[in-house]
Amino acid sequence: MNTRDRDRGQAIVLVLAVVVVTVVCAVGVGRFSTRLVDSQQAQLAADAAALAGVVGGREDAERLATLNDGVLTVFVITGEEVMVEVRVGAETAQARATRAP
Repeated sequence: MNTRDRDRGQAIVLVLAVVVVTVVCAVGVGRFSTRLVDSQQAQLAADAAALAGVVGGREDAERLATLNDGVLTVFVITGEEVMVEVRVGAETAQARATRAP
């Protein structure tokens, strides 16, 4: 048996390995990008909810969080300052706003 006969089929194994690595990388990038988008969306929703909360209270904060695909999880008023926490997917973000004098 010569060397050439023993090497047959090696390319298939290498191609399959490359395909598996490519798929794993694509899934990882997809999950990372989803978390990144959710994180940015959560911060946007929290900012909007905090500003709305200063003007219109908890109801307006919840409405703005919902309009931005978020869920208001924390709403605290301390004097003239409002602090909110909003969840989008698995990501959460906090924001504060203060009523202008």
